[in-house]
Amino acid sequence: MSEKKPLTPSGIAPPFGAYSHGILGPKEGRLLVTSGQLGMQVDGTVPDTLAGQAEICFRNIDATLAEAGADRSSILRLNAYVTRREDFPAYMEARDAWLADVKPKPASTLLVVSGFTREEFLVEVEATAWV
Repeated sequence: MSEKKPLTPSGIAPPFGAYSHGILGPKEGRLLVTSGQLGMQVDGTVPDTLAGQAEICFRNIDATLAEAGADRSSILRLNAYVTRREDFPAYMEARDAWLADVKPKPASTLLVVSGFTREEFLVEVEATAWV
């Protein structure tokens, strides 16, 4: 894959986490957009913790990327949604561990929402990648 360019303008505050303010995609390739991934196992079970659910979300994104012949280094942006403000640190820890070897870090947004389709879901993550 050709080089992605992180964008961190000098006129704005630096990112306060492991992400880039913007990512300029490579010149050639195709856009891959995932649906929001929920923390549900193949058998339909859902872990009780946000960390457990986030691991499944990221594993699902890995599988979708692999289906397209890509990997985490192809990600331009992550959008994540949690139902409780106190879950920000657990989500960010899971995200940062998942992206530990990815450079540059993708752009990222994290929002608090009132809920998902089922009450037990605590997090949903979607990715945009350039393949």
